[in-house]
Amino acid sequence: MFPSNKKKIINDPVYGFISLPGGIIYDLIEHPWFQRLRNIRQLGMAYYVYPGATHTRFQHSLGALHLTKLAIGTLRNKGVEITPEEEEATCIAILLHDLGHGPFSHAMEEIIVNGVKHEELSLLLMRLLNEQFNGKLDLAIDIFTNNYSRKFFHELVSGQIDMDRMDYLRRDSFFTGVIEGSVGSDRIINMLNVVDDTLVIEEKGIYSIEKFLIARRLMYWQVYMHKTVMVAENILTSMFNRAKELVFRSVNLFSTPHLSFFMERDFSLTNIHLADNDLKENIANNFVALNDSDILVAAKYWSVHDDKILSDLSSRLLKRELFAIELQNFPFEDNKVETIEKMVLNSKKIDVADIDYYVSTGEVYNRIYSPEVPDIKILAKNGEVNSILAVSDMFDFNTLRLKKSKNFICYPKECRLN
Repeated sequence: MFPSNKKKIINDPVYGFISLPGGIIYDLIEHPWFQRLRNIRQLGMAYYVYPGATHTRFQHSLGALHLTKLAIGTLRNKGVEITPEEEEATCIAILLHDLGHGPFSHAMEEIIVNGVKHEELSLLLMRLLNEQFNGKLDLAIDIFTNNYSRKFFHELVSGQIDMDRMDYLRRDSFFTGVIEGSVGSDRIINMLNVVDDTLVIEEKGIYSIEKFLIARRLMYWQVYMHKTVMVAENILTSMFNRAKELVFRSVNLFSTPHLSFFMERDFSLTNIHLADNDLKENIANNFVALNDSDILVAAKYWSVHDDKILSDLSSRLLKRELFAIELQNFPFEDNKVETIEKMVLNSKKIDVADIDYYVSTGEVYNRIYSPEVPDIKILAKNGEVNSILAVSDMFDFNTLRLKKSKNFICYPKECRLN
């Protein structure tokens, strides 16, 4: 399934030399839609805190592909029958799983295309690619959407210990320097097995899984939900929303043609599904032309725009003059929020209707174990299979699935309360 004449070897900073399959996988990697991921930062605005965190979705996708190949090799060595077609389809599914990420990855998710998550956009793009490749992605799409009978293939792509999480934790830890996020991917992959078409971890690998879950929790608070990252992404989305509001008011505003396509329209998942094939292709072609540069170039122009809110937000983003943020375990009192809003209104001389651009409240949460995904299964030496919730000495049901949340309020530093 992987012709040797197209195989390539690359030097990955995390895993060293890794080989890329040939055939259709090589063609997909070379496709412009995938190459675009070179210009999408994996961690959004996290490089404002961790200067090394400039790695991309392209690197991550190749890393996840590499781990998937290792996992399939491990399972085959343990007697799990996997056809070449199944291997190729699983590799395609993991390779393209992040194809739907827009500029700055999660930072602008559901913003460019209103309320639509990157998984839905990935699926839309995979289906359009399937047409270009004459139906050769059918099985990959079935695995990606969990419609294939052998469920462990989907679990390799999207599960509690999938190859996506395995790579991003190790890669993000490497590029941020946050060593607490490093996971033993080799050990975990070597402990993989399959029972009744379900992915399991052999009993002696349970400690590696416990460390994996701890690492995921620590990376969320130290990197993905770092307070400075949250502030930078808050300003980024406020800036874009202000620009979009001005466009709807027919204000002349610079943007690249592909960004203008989305700023001038409000697409949702429903109207994308109802769109005819020509419109779907038009949406896809404009979306895959977007990357981080579209936003940064626009922000440079917007920083000198006549609209004082847009220019202020854009300047703050470019100069890293960020807002203040406060975090606590319970919602902020209305009196405090109102006091801050009054200070901002007086300081910035803006209308009450525009206060949300400068004062925002909300809740962020971290759950290390996804309740909507099947449990991690542990294979005992006697052949019994049990949930990790039943056999782990370190975690219990409540600890693993508990939603750890924090409330935040974000506002300009010059309006900070004494």
